[in-house]
Amino acid sequence: MALKPLSQLPETPLKIKRALLSVSDKSGIVELAKMLHQNGVEILSTGGTANVIRKAEIPVKDVSDVTQFPECLDGRVKTLHPNIHGGILARTSHEPDNQELKKLDIKPIELVVVNLYPFKKTIKKADITPAEATENIDIGGPTMVRAAAKNFAHVCILTNPGQYNSFVEELNKKSAISFSTRRKLARKAFEHTADYDAAISNYFTQIDEQALPEQLNVSHTKSADLRYGENPHQKAGIYGEQQKYIDCFHGKELSYNNYLDIDSALNLMADFQNDDPTIAIFKHTVPCGVATDDHLTKAYRKAFETDKMSPFGGIVISNKKLDLETAQAIDEIFTEIILAPSFSDEALDLLTQKKNRRLVRILQFPEADTLTVKSVFGGALVQQPDSETVEAGDLKTVTERKPTDIEMADMLFAWKVVKHVKSNAIVYAKNRQTLGIGTGQTSRVDSSEIAVNKAQKEKLDLKGSAIASDAFFPFADGVEAAAKAGATAVIQPGGSIRDEEVIQEANKSEMTMIFTGKRHFKH
Repeated sequence: MALKPLSQLPETPLKIKRALLSVSDKSGIVELAKMLHQNGVEILSTGGTANVIRKAEIPVKDVSDVTQFPECLDGRVKTLHPNIHGGILARTSHEPDNQELKKLDIKPIELVVVNLYPFKKTIKKADITPAEATENIDIGGPTMVRAAAKNFAHVCILTNPGQYNSFVEELNKKSAISFSTRRKLARKAFEHTADYDAAISNYFTQIDEQALPEQLNVSHTKSADLRYGENPHQKAGIYGEQQKYIDCFHGKELSYNNYLDIDSALNLMADFQNDDPTIAIFKHTVPCGVATDDHLTKAYRKAFETDKMSPFGGIVISNKKLDLETAQAIDEIFTEIILAPSFSDEALDLLTQKKNRRLVRILQFPEADTLTVKSVFGGALVQQPDSETVEAGDLKTVTERKPTDIEMADMLFAWKVVKHVKSNAIVYAKNRQTLGIGTGQTSRVDSSEIAVNKAQKEKLDLKGSAIASDAFFPFADGVEAAAKAGATAVIQPGGSIRDEEVIQEANKSEMTMIFTGKRHFKH
């Protein structure tokens, strides 16, 4: 007899007569077993799960009694047996399967309740060894989950204690489980095993010291549905564990664009997290002002001076606890999001008066070793994060004049900022304050002109400033323009075939120039 296509699968409600319970996370399992027993369901179980159910004085049959084979190899082999998998995989709407079950004396199993060894939790331990990690790779569990999910037309699969209540409600109400519920739970089961296998694969990629995986396995659970994407006609959701990094504790839910802005802000501030008080202001994922000072309020004022127009409706991020004075300064204009490691009580009293403004507590900064993934046609681009930093001792002075200590400090500051500005990127800075930021232009000269124009518009003096370029100056005209604007120091990667011309131009203007040997393209 030919197999039935999905469209012809039996969509009748499923009566539960026999259930197999074998769980690592035993939350709620006693309550579930009690309900099943009250509904006349025969319960099969293994090892520790059976002991918990039996202690609750609920009748339970050991799987070993069904298989007529004892658990062995320290419990590694328990359920891998035809008497179990035949009962799970049997298509009870398919008469030849029923005849074979009868011939082999196998009874159907209509409900499988399984969750897996805690592999993800285990590998998070600081002192975990590969031996301990691999011992926590479940084999029988995923096999039962996949078998039950494949046969969802005839079997119901539960893989998470969070599913128990709705299952119980439906069973008590209808004395059966609907086809649509079984199909939904099957989908969740396959998502569960896919996530489990992705974690294992990624762990082996790590211990095998592969810089980039041969097989890209990305598995994130949806954290929330978002109102829409970049535009109202686009559906969107947020996936992963953002709650590890931020806590949006006041204001409206974060939008798709909010998350993009916050991601950019966190990545920049991660480079300043251990510095003196620093404030960065962002708009459309681009910094429009960054400053460091001994006093947080002064840092905000200096960052705001860079561009007084763009911050309206933007976001502000601080690397220190936000105090009342700084909160008052920020509150002078509309700011959509404010991020800080913490907020003083006085600052909160002020900032929470505006209901729509989002206040976000930074719980931790993104890890520097996390691969970055970007979707492209036909797949994805993957790279290591741009976590390179430089110190004064790493740098090479290529001009006749060496930098002063002040110039060196300004160049290092500007270099941290330019890394987070979209290419082509130019940053002018002085006294740990951005004076002009040019971003995202097809010409480096255009970016420089934009940065100079912004500084001039805000009446900021570029005399004695440092200029940072995310990539090399291809021609000497970029350095010439910087000198005319008032810059006296240049930090750039170097590496152009015209480096000597660029150096000569800097010498001509008595500038000091540093080569980092590393560029910071950001597309």
